[in-house]
Amino acid sequence: MSNPSGGARTRSPKPDGVITRGTTGINRLRRSDRWLMHRPRVADALLGAADPLVVDLGYGARPDTTFELASRLRTVRDDLRVVGLEIDPDRVVEGRDGVSFARGGFELAGLRPVLVRAFNVLRQYPEEAVAGAWAKVQSGLAPGGLFVDGTCDELGRRCAWVLLDEHRPLTLTLAWDPFDVERPGDVAERLPKALIHRNVPGEGVHDLLVAADRAWATAAQHAPFGPRVRWRAALELLRGQGIPAEAPRRRLRDCVLTVPWSVVAPTS
Repeated sequence: MSNPSGGARTRSPKPDGVITRGTTGINRLRRSDRWLMHRPRVADALLGAADPLVVDLGYGARPDTTFELASRLRTVRDDLRVVGLEIDPDRVVEGRDGVSFARGGFELAGLRPVLVRAFNVLRQYPEEAVAGAWAKVQSGLAPGGLFVDGTCDELGRRCAWVLLDEHRPLTLTLAWDPFDVERPGDVAERLPKALIHRNVPGEGVHDLLVAADRAWATAAQHAPFGPRVRWRAALELLRGQGIPAEAPRRRLRDCVLTVPWSVVAPTS
């Protein structure tokens, strides 16, 4: 196994987690990668780190998306290091292009990264395992570090992820292909494990999706100008209703909805 630290070989903690299906695909995580590239808090964390280490946790049967993450985040900081971790030792491959691989789970193989991405990992766990997994990863972050826990469909056309810091979840983001998804609520099937069973009346995430679908319907007069224009109008309607959805700071190729975690936090 390659040594991701680049120094003397040390004994890593026993991997924490279970082997999952490992489904992956080229460019599957492009929407979350684009979001991370342009997220000021992510950029600040990477640029301010003495050791800009990024961990891709549970990259699956092939490391395509790990290499893609490295390539995209190097537009923010070109000297960052990326380590892909997998519990299944048969999936650990030789490193190249400044990316290395090792066996590891939620304990992060003893590494102290400034950013961790885990996509389509916790989706395969029971809901009650989420809090413990989050806490384990958060405890391994470098000071000021961030953690992204997300889920997407097989082609990456509908995605959802939670951004966390060392202490708490910060935001929920939904992102989808403007030309493939009929309405925002269709992304519900890919909510992260922490929320997917909470899409019921009385829960914040359900209220958010209902409001987003209503705003989308109300913005139908913008449909002739394309789904991106229509979603921008719908987003303004949501903000006008008091929902603290983030306003995009740049033109987006995706439809994106980001809200504070407090909007969707489970009621119990």
